[in-house]
Amino acid sequence: MISFVIGAILFVAVVACAAAAVTFTRKIKSASYSDSKLNSRRNFFAILALVLLVVLLIVPGSIKTVEAGNIAVVKELGRAIDTRSSGMYFDIWLTRSYVYYDLTVQQEDVRTAAYSSDAQTMDIEMVVQYQIQPEHAVDIINNYGDLINLSNRIQSVSIEKAKTVLSSKSAMNIIETRATVSPMIEESIKSAISDDYYVNITTVVVTNIDFSDAFENTVEEKMIAEQQKLKAEYEKEKAIVEAQKELEVAKLEAQAVVATAEGNAEAKLAIADAEAKAIKAKSVEIARMLGFDVIEEKDGDTVTYTIDFTGKSAEEIQVISDYLKYIEYLSTWDGKLPTTVLGDSASVILPVQGSEIASPAN
Repeated sequence: MISFVIGAILFVAVVACAAAAVTFTRKIKSASYSDSKLNSRRNFFAILALVLLVVLLIVPGSIKTVEAGNIAVVKELGRAIDTRSSGMYFDIWLTRSYVYYDLTVQQEDVRTAAYSSDAQTMDIEMVVQYQIQPEHAVDIINNYGDLINLSNRIQSVSIEKAKTVLSSKSAMNIIETRATVSPMIEESIKSAISDDYYVNITTVVVTNIDFSDAFENTVEEKMIAEQQKLKAEYEKEKAIVEAQKELEVAKLEAQAVVATAEGNAEAKLAIADAEAKAIKAKSVEIARMLGFDVIEEKDGDTVTYTIDFTGKSAEEIQVISDYLKYIEYLSTWDGKLPTTVLGDSASVILPVQGSEIASPAN
């Protein structure tokens, strides 16, 4: 922009000086005598116009501007001699020229075909990003000429190293470890891009790996089979868990039944023990009522009773036994009399007005 403005000003000045020189020339021709002042003025404007023309041809083209994010290599008569960072410079364009390099991150979209270790074909896509080293801009122009040649060389190395990494793995391994493939390729490319390339590799990302349709169908079928296998194993484990759960429930129910049975048994045992104690107490009381001697012995909280049958006849002892049987019978009697009594003769018991009258029957 500055070069354009300066050029426009100089152009106007050249035109104005040329016009003045032409005007004075016409005046000299129209005059009947020679005027040294007019000649001097005409020569002045003519020389000034010539000088301004030379300046116009040299100055605007010699003003160079390097934008931010760029670097310029100065070539003098075809030989790279220096670099210019961002800013404005004055270099005579007749002898010096600028070659501009972009210092921002450059991106190469790389696409190529590759093979796995088991000869499966694949198409890969990756992105390689790099930045040139500004201190080696002169070396880049001397060795590669321009960034296009350097870019092509970086692409070639990237393709070669990506193929090498992928050829060391089987197709299934690439699929299973896809997340680790990109870092491996990046490391391989970075180690291959040596100092002779004068760039810094910032990022290498594998964006896509596309296998053949036949192989992808095979992989899909395998994955479906594995999923079905996992589902079957899950169903099996689920059935085992349910069976174990039912077994535990059955065990708990069985334990509950056993506990109930044991509780009932203990209850019955306690009842039987209480009944036995009650019968024993009754027998002691009856023995006392009938005049038997009862010996009482204490052992702590336990009291033991012993009936002394010394000097008693069998009939007297039988009285106690019969009495106990009578008491036991009364405890279980439902209060109803038998309707028929058998003996030497049969008797039928008939109810009369709420009472029962025995009627002999022969």
